Amino acid sequence: MSTGPVEAVLLFAGQGAQRVGMGRDLTEAYPSAARAFERADAVLERSLSALVFDGPEEDLTKTANCQPALFVHGLALLEVLQEMVPNLKPVAAAGLSLGEMTAHTAAGTFEFEQGLRLVAQRGLFMDEACEATDGAMAAMIGGEEEAVRRLAEACEVDVANFNSPGQIVLSGCSEGIDRAVAQAKEHGIRMGRKLKVAGAYHSALMTGAQTKLGEVLAGVEVGQPEIPVISNFSAAAASTPQEIRDSLTAQVTGSVRWAESMDLLLSKGHRLFVELGPGKVLSGLMGRIDKNKEAEILAVEDRDSLEEAAARLASLA
Repeated sequence: MSTGPVEAVLLFAGQGAQRVGMGRDLTEAYPSAARAFERADAVLERSLSALVFDGPEEDLTKTANCQPALFVHGLALLEVLQEMVPNLKPVAAAGLSLGEMTAHTAAGTFEFEQGLRLVAQRGLFMDEACEATDGAMAAMIGGEEEAVRRLAEACEVDVANFNSPGQIVLSGCSEGIDRAVAQAKEHGIRMGRKLKVAGAYHSALMTGAQTKLGEVLAGVEVGQPEIPVISNFSAAAASTPQEIRDSLTAQVTGSVRWAESMDLLLSKGHRLFVELGPGKVLSGLMGRIDKNKEAEILAVEDRDSLEEAAARLASLA
């Protein structure tokens, strides 16, 4: 059997995918995963691992907690997977919103400790912005992009996420989001569904968080990614230190162009993707984005799915 490299694109989960107990089975089975959570506890000077493994869910859901939790979980999964499949060769990476920070750390843009500190600060800044504003978000299901844009403009809210064809998320003041949900069908959108979130992410209401994160990033050393990392904001690879700083800063209030980002990777011939994080959200989105149904995406979220993915990747060597 050939043992050549197995090339794959790494995808990292975003906020909302978290669940109490994620990673516990990994830390019990794999020392490297346990070390990742131990390092995180030491860096943050608090027991993030206890919150992730035992909850309560209400506390884990807070932006300042779930963002570092997902960051550590995604990187722990990757480390174990690379131990199990030494010839796995990541060729590009992307992450949904918060996941872009995880992708950059996986690509070597940031060291683990530095990336974790940045994510913790990002989450704190966004929590502060949520508390200072009255914001909300809603998913628009089954509508054309232009119709959703017109609805957003009419209700004075922002387009937060272009997740996949037929799934676009709006974000802004609560009153505007309520109007958008109520008027969705009038704009030819099948349904509008308000999301259970703490505030208006990827909207102008996050300007305070964006400013603070930009100031922090300006003083941080940014390395050269070892593989292309696709920016949510530009739907293109951000490679120079200033491009990376700018894209990570702009992303806080800017739209997440996830569908375009995946289309870019598909257009470059990538067909094998590994999703790292709970929930399989990105796998579901890829199913709607990949019109030709040519991509294979392995969703890795726990010990069982990790071992299944490792076996599949080994079979492709």
